[in-house]
Parts: sequence; structure tokens; C-alpha cells
Amino acid sequence: MTQAVPVKNIVLVHGAFADGSSWSKVISLLQASGYKVTSVGTPLTSFEDDVAATRRAIAVQNGPVILVGHSYGGVVITEAGNDPKVVGLVYVAAFAPDAGQSIGEIAQGFPKPSGLDHLDPLADGFLRLSAEGIESGFAQDLSKEEKALLAAVQPQTAASLFEAQPTQAAWHNKPSWYIVAANDHMIVPEHEASMARQIKAITTTLPSSHVVMLSHPQEVAQVIEDAATASSQ
Repeated sequence: MTQAVPVKNIVLVHGAFADGSSWSKVISLLQASGYKVTSVGTPLTSFEDDVAATRRAIAVQNGPVILVGHSYGGVVITEAGNDPKVVGLVYVAAFAPDAGQSIGEIAQGFPKPSGLDHLDPLADGFLRLSAEGIESGFAQDLSKEEKALLAAVQPQTAASLFEAQPTQAAWHNKPSWYIVAANDHMIVPEHEASMARQIKAITTTLPSSHVVMLSHPQEVAQVIEDAATASSQ
């Protein structure tokens, strides 16, 4: 669909066990290219809360939006991306369920990722990823200092998020891009590639851990810029 103005608004949605700072490297690159960037601080308390926070971020954008999600954030953008302001979706090593599908359901038939062996239960139905999980399963290709920062800012994540089901999948009606992380230990790469095919996404594969936006920020920023350029035509 032809847009009257170029797409200059980028809204980023982080995944579970992470916060908005996980996009820090990509944000600076996109801002240097002239984009208005918003990193949504989703609370990870419930799927409904996370979608509501994302919708609020979309609502204040002046013009069309590229909506980007990492990991569980892909479930959020699948729902929130139905907003008419959203003209393109970018899935970054992310889940891309259909309507009525949870993460658990779409992961059936694929091997269990090794990183899931490092989840620690907290009180009230929340989870955290252990230090070993961050070290070996989440961000194995980052520096020691970067891993320590991820551990320090890790939010509490509601276990219920993994059973969340979008009511309508935006990728049916919006063009999509997908970045497969070939060394991912949180979502097996074969599953990522399968989801990319399912949503008919323009796909890029990078030799990365799960946190591809931190280990390969330039390539991730370029895919987002490509999505914005294509959606402006």
C-alpha cells in the first residue's frame, strides 16, 4: 500500500528476560539514520499489559510505523501490529504465532532449546533466567561485561506469557521481515526459519545468539531500515 509520507517511526518491543535497553545499539544506529525510535518498556506482567503498552507507544507516533519485536515480543507485535498505523513488521529471532496459537503450541515438533533448562521460578508465577542461562543460552556471543549488564537489568517475566494467544495475526495483512539467529539457544533456528516461511517474510540469517540485536546491531538496523524503505513506496 502506497504511503503519502516516508516511514520514519520505528517502535521496538523487547522480549522476555530483557528490557528496553536490549535495543540500545540498534536505537543509536537508527537515530543516526534519521528515524524516530521508541523502545517500549513492556512490563512482562501479562500479555494484555504488554500489548496495551505497545499500543500506547504506537498511538503517539506521527505517521506510519514499522513495528519490531524480539523473541516473545514477536507475539506482542503479532497482536499490536493490527493497528492501522503499522505498515510493516520485523521479527528479530522472534515468535510469530497465528491467531489462537501460543508459544508452547507453535514450538511443538521442534527440539527443546537448551536455554530453557536455565529458567528459575520466582514467587507469584514469575520466572527469571539464571546467570548460567544468560552466559550460555541467551547471549553466548557477547562480552563478559555485556552479559553482566543483561543480568543486572533482567526484569521478572510472567510465566503466563508463554501461553498467550493473539486474537488476530497482523502478519496476514502486513508485510513482514524476519531475522533468523543461526546460533540461537532460546528458540531453535529451525523453528525460526519455519516461522519466517509461515508468515512469508523477507528473511535474513545471521550467525548470532538469541540477542542478535546486541551481537549484530548494524545488520539488524539495516533490516529495519529496509522494511521502512519498502513500506514507504
